Amino acid sequence: MAAFAYASPVEKGWHYLHRLICAAVLLFLIAPILVIVPLSFNSVPFFTYPMPGLSLRWYEEFFLTSRWQGALQNSLFVALSVTLLSTTLGTLAALGLSRPNFPCRTAVMSLLISPMIVPVVITAVAVYFFYADIGVLNSYIGLILAHTTLATPFVVIAVTATLIGFDHSLTRAAAGLGGAPITVFFKVTLPLILPGMISGALFAFLTSFDEVVVALFVAGPGQRTLPRVMFSGIREEISPTIIAAATVLILFSIGMLTAVELLRRRSQRLRGIPNR
Repeated sequence: MAAFAYASPVEKGWHYLHRLICAAVLLFLIAPILVIVPLSFNSVPFFTYPMPGLSLRWYEEFFLTSRWQGALQNSLFVALSVTLLSTTLGTLAALGLSRPNFPCRTAVMSLLISPMIVPVVITAVAVYFFYADIGVLNSYIGLILAHTTLATPFVVIAVTATLIGFDHSLTRAAAGLGGAPITVFFKVTLPLILPGMISGALFAFLTSFDEVVVALFVAGPGQRTLPRVMFSGIREEISPTIIAAATVLILFSIGMLTAVELLRRRSQRLRGIPNR
């Protein structure tokens, strides 16, 4: 800030122009979301501006009808199960990859994060045929395992980022003082990587909670998740309840991402890195 105070007028102009361009791009990206959110309060079952009146009837339908609440409960159950499973697997993988003598680290890391790179529809088709052979289609187990495949890479990346610069001499010192491996992990390693684990868990939860393509291939009528019900509603009947559900998901995602950012800053403070 002190250096900026002594900057030339041209440099200040470019600085403000850069901020203006960034703000314009951000507004362009979020404008479609900002436009549809008010429609969830429309008093008529039409997507139209100007709105003839305001009403909470669509939120009442979302929170009080069995169709939407059943889908919400399915999404929460699957997402929580995926979060627990992917956080455990991703943390163990990241800890193994962080060891300096781990063989073929690059190849293994590329394999672990490949579900983030491969188009999700290809993953869904592959999962569909594989699960059809082993008989786990149209089941919670199949849906949870499929979503875990998509969510685990986020945990691996988040925990791996936390382990960058991790001082392994701390664990060696704890082991040299007589600490058992499990004690060293819970007393030394876990407190330092916990922000990364929680960040990865939040991303895993959102990945499962918002996913629809794999759910269309793997889930059956009894495992209809909230995004799948919204997708079916768009195809079958256009109802403002879908916008109400989308608004709830938007607010939920904003809250989760805010928590991720706060955890990132806490992790940087623990490692002595100044926040930016």
